[in-house]
Amino acid sequence: MNTTDPIADMLTRIRNAVRSRHPKVEMPSSRLKMEIAKILKEEGYITSYKVGEENRRKTLRVNLKYTPDHEPALTNLVRVSRPGRRVYASYREVPAVLGGLGNSVLSTPRGLMTARRARKLRVGGEILFQVW
Repeated sequence: MNTTDPIADMLTRIRNAVRSRHPKVEMPSSRLKMEIAKILKEEGYITSYKVGEENRRKTLRVNLKYTPDHEPALTNLVRVSRPGRRVYASYREVPAVLGGLGNSVLSTPRGLMTARRARKLRVGGEILFQVW
């Protein structure tokens, strides 16, 4: 399946899997999706991710994180910048998500990073999505 917005597809797959309380979710892999999974793991929203190969196609398997009483660690993922409407911000203008409880993920000249790290490094970029 060829999608015009692979990041939105990834976020939707994760969002749907969390709402259905699935332990893991699979999707086609790419370097950008692996970087997003790495950030989600570092921020504590998922337990792990792994790249496998099925029928000569690379797949990304994301293991979702839940609390002991089966509440998801990840509440929502919202795509901000889309192919039809790109959203850019300097490090000063990156909006706080849920009063600082959530986070934004930016694509910067120094690679993918959270808004917190972008402010610290004083680098702006495209706001890909928000997570809380």
